[in-house]
Amino acid sequence: MKHQTASTTDDRLKVHPLVRATSEWSWRLIVIAVAVYVLARVALHFEEVVVPVALAVLGTALLVPAVDWLDRRGVHRGLAVAVTMVVAVSALGGILAFVVDQFIAGLPDLSDKVTKTIDSVKDWLVDGPLHLKQAQIDKVGNDITEMIQRNQDKITSGAIATATTVTQIVTGALLTLFLMIFFLFGGGQIWTFLTRAVPRASRAKVWEAGRAGFGTLVGYVRATVAVALVDALGIGIGLAILQVPLALPLASLVFIGAFVPIVGALVTGALAVLVALVTKGLVAAAISLIIVVAVMQVESHVLQPFLLGRSVRLHPVAVVLGIAAGIVTAGIIGGLLAVPLIAFLNTAIRSLHHQSAEDDLDEDREAARIGMFTAKPDAPLWDDPEAPGRDGPIDADAAARADAEDGTLPAADRPD
Repeated sequence: MKHQTASTTDDRLKVHPLVRATSEWSWRLIVIAVAVYVLARVALHFEEVVVPVALAVLGTALLVPAVDWLDRRGVHRGLAVAVTMVVAVSALGGILAFVVDQFIAGLPDLSDKVTKTIDSVKDWLVDGPLHLKQAQIDKVGNDITEMIQRNQDKITSGAIATATTVTQIVTGALLTLFLMIFFLFGGGQIWTFLTRAVPRASRAKVWEAGRAGFGTLVGYVRATVAVALVDALGIGIGLAILQVPLALPLASLVFIGAFVPIVGALVTGALAVLVALVTKGLVAAAISLIIVVAVMQVESHVLQPFLLGRSVRLHPVAVVLGIAAGIVTAGIIGGLLAVPLIAFLNTAIRSLHHQSAEDDLDEDREAARIGMFTAKPDAPLWDDPEAPGRDGPIDADAAARADAEDGTLPAADRPD
């Protein structure tokens, strides 16, 4: 046996240390890559469930400070959740209804101006320096019409698919709202219950990492809403001054697009410039471009460092690559969720790396617990700017004892 061990050691010594280290790193990275790929495939397969859960977590991160604020002032947490959800859903519904109404009202005028612009382009192509023949332009228009007619079946199928998509969106929205109610009421207990699947030796670290990561999401969503609001107001007011049609719907698109950092505001801002070009001409488009660039500069150099600097410590390269990977993997939803996911993992991994406290959970008392998980209201936490986990690792033992005093942790999970 000793001879075999010595022989194995001699064989390892024959390999250059750099090659040996590279090979060991390589197979570990391959295992990690395969695990990530399998996890991504599973998530895509259950996309109708995973996306509502992810959106519910983000919505919870946005609204939980308000629920905590009401809870601290003596309002029962269940009532606080109900009031917050009603106000949020009513505000969102009212804004969407107003924007859609403005879009419907401004669409005919926009269509007329687009038609006039197309006619002007045709005249320029015929009478301008290109001197194209009218027959050539008419042929292009006829080719487009024939292409649409040939693909009429596909268009009809697309309409049916769109109807199916609308049904999925409504179902997903209802599931998201349902999940948010329970996450806002007792999300802390749900997370504590889920950590029971983790081996006992690592349970406290995982519990702390999740809590710290969610603290990052709270700061991220709050700051992103502020940045998106400033972007929408800046670009929307500029478009309104220039009297660009559909200024309000375009500002709403900018607001939504700003939730995808860097890329979203760029794309929606470019759309606003295009509408200004088509409807108001080159000068208005140039002014709109200046406004969009100015707003994006304020966002990049003032708002994001000030508001997001403490919440999300990510390099812009990581943000752009994460968004690109998210869009390639899961489309627009992937781009929307990429940065929050990276931010959460960044904070959670930092927390796991720095955590050194021992897990003192009582295994015997945990095993003695029988029955289903009982939802209990969370103790107020995320409305406090100094809440543990908002800006980095927290002391798991101290946080657990604080939760035990507030009744947040189940009895079996309270440290001694």
